[in-house]
Amino acid sequence: MSLIVAALGGNAIIKEGQQGTFAQQFRNTYECMGYIAHVIKAGHQVVLTHGNGPQVGFIMIQVEAAAGKVPTAPLHLDVAQSQGSMGYMIAQSLINQLQVHGIDISVAAVMTQVLVNRDDPAMKHPTKPVGAFYNKKRAAELERSGHAVVEDSGRGWRRVVPSPRPIRIIEADIIKDLVRAGTIVVACGGGGIPVAEENGALKGVDAVIDKDLASSLLAAKIKADVIVFLTTVERVALNYNTPQHVELERLTLDEARQYLSEGQFPPGSMGPKIEAAVEFVESGGDRAVVCRPESVVEALAGRAGTVIESNLG
Repeated sequence: MSLIVAALGGNAIIKEGQQGTFAQQFRNTYECMGYIAHVIKAGHQVVLTHGNGPQVGFIMIQVEAAAGKVPTAPLHLDVAQSQGSMGYMIAQSLINQLQVHGIDISVAAVMTQVLVNRDDPAMKHPTKPVGAFYNKKRAAELERSGHAVVEDSGRGWRRVVPSPRPIRIIEADIIKDLVRAGTIVVACGGGGIPVAEENGALKGVDAVIDKDLASSLLAAKIKADVIVFLTTVERVALNYNTPQHVELERLTLDEARQYLSEGQFPPGSMGPKIEAAVEFVESGGDRAVVCRPESVVEALAGRAGTVIESNLG
């Protein structure tokens, strides 16, 4: 039996072209948990992590629309809210799928805080787009109120927030205890709730953490055998979406580092997954896998997806 950390991409919850209604999110999540149920049925133990990009954006829009009517929530609370609601949705969907498959295993969603450094250079250089698109006038108003704003691909202006590197999973020992007890755990939602230490106490930080890097950190801490990044593509590719497009079945650590340095994997798409995969394997993990959710069982058996492993693998 292998211990697997499966990091769900946004497509597992909201598919391209959808409005993202809660009914759609539940249907998509239930479908994705069917694939995870097959992994569990095959004898593996699983810890699930997930992104929250669209969901935390929805919450920020709601907060802005309610300005003056209810107290404004800081970003770290928006992340916590999305983590709680999505953890509920994922856990319930998996419980229902396991029941269909005749599998009696407990599932628990753990609210997860992730330590970051307030002195991380990223804190002074916000780069992560969040929330709604604004016109130029509203963007200028946001800038005057202290928010960083950037123009996003001709679609309008968006707020950008810091994305510091994760340092430590606060609830890692709790997650390990649950795993030892045989529980399927949902954790590190949205990369975790960013917190920093101040005079020995934890305090929320208005930032977002990359969910792939947080997932890799968690996988290393709980000594997972494999980390799987579930995404929209069947395999990692060089020269993606060009006439020179080449799909890769396997990457060594040296190859992955080389292609990252060459810019083959952009920061906004495949880059964080490959970087997180490298960090996990470097920390002693057996291998990392990138694949579609529907291919996860085949990918774990080496028949689909892309495997990132040590140079000696």
